[in-house]
Amino acid sequence: MDHLRRRILYHYTDFQALDGILRCAQLRVNNVLRMNDSAEMKHFMNRLCAAIADRLEREGRPEQARRIQLLFYEELQKEYSAFAACFSFHRDDAAQWERYGNRGRGVCIALRREYLEKIARGALSLQLVFYQDNMADHPMAEEFCALARSGGPMSLDDPAVKKAMREAWACSVSYKHPSFSSEYEMRLVVSPFERAEFDVRPCYHITKERIKKYYPLDLKAMCGEIGVGLEDLVEEIIIGPVSTQSLAIFRDYLRDNGLNGLANRVSLSDCPLRGLST
Repeated sequence: MDHLRRRILYHYTDFQALDGILRCAQLRVNNVLRMNDSAEMKHFMNRLCAAIADRLEREGRPEQARRIQLLFYEELQKEYSAFAACFSFHRDDAAQWERYGNRGRGVCIALRREYLEKIARGALSLQLVFYQDNMADHPMAEEFCALARSGGPMSLDDPAVKKAMREAWACSVSYKHPSFSSEYEMRLVVSPFERAEFDVRPCYHITKERIKKYYPLDLKAMCGEIGVGLEDLVEEIIIGPVSTQSLAIFRDYLRDNGLNGLANRVSLSDCPLRGLST
């Protein structure tokens, strides 16, 4: 359980996002379905369905297994969106720089986990990500099997089935395909069914190609609620391994924006990542 001892979480991003976090004190939670794993959330649902159907087949309940498969097929035609900000336990990591740190040209912001855990309340939760295919032992598998054994209607209109599906979707945010296990990730999540409790208005980022939805978290207010400042939350800032950013100018930027305490916590990456072609 190495993750229990890790007190720092690392957020790899670009300089525009860093400006939003530090100068504007705003952390965006973005649509999970628009992140790098194209099967986000649905990976868990598909593997959960397979585990439930397999268990029911082994119990001699082929009709219930078929019904479960049809239910999940119908449910997966929908698109439920969770919103999250992603962090890694890895410091100054080549893969993280390439995937999330503007291909090594961006920055890595180190945040104190204990404060993120305190901030994460109400509709927000800080969740460890699991990388697995086999959901046979997941509690949701037994919950659906129990519903199938009960002889109920097994319809998406049935309140018990609807509740179980909601719980399954909420769990899905914390599961990714094993091929992403090197990311060693935690997420600050607004789950699909809790946004009614989430008193933050959505915003939209318009690009030439599409419209992206996100929720801006007010870090200054959230830190104030737990009795700390933004400079307490941020442990250090690392400039990317192929960034052309001047260290001196970056420190001036921090001081001129009232973040004097962070100016001495900035360093250059030691990661031997080569510059990537554009």
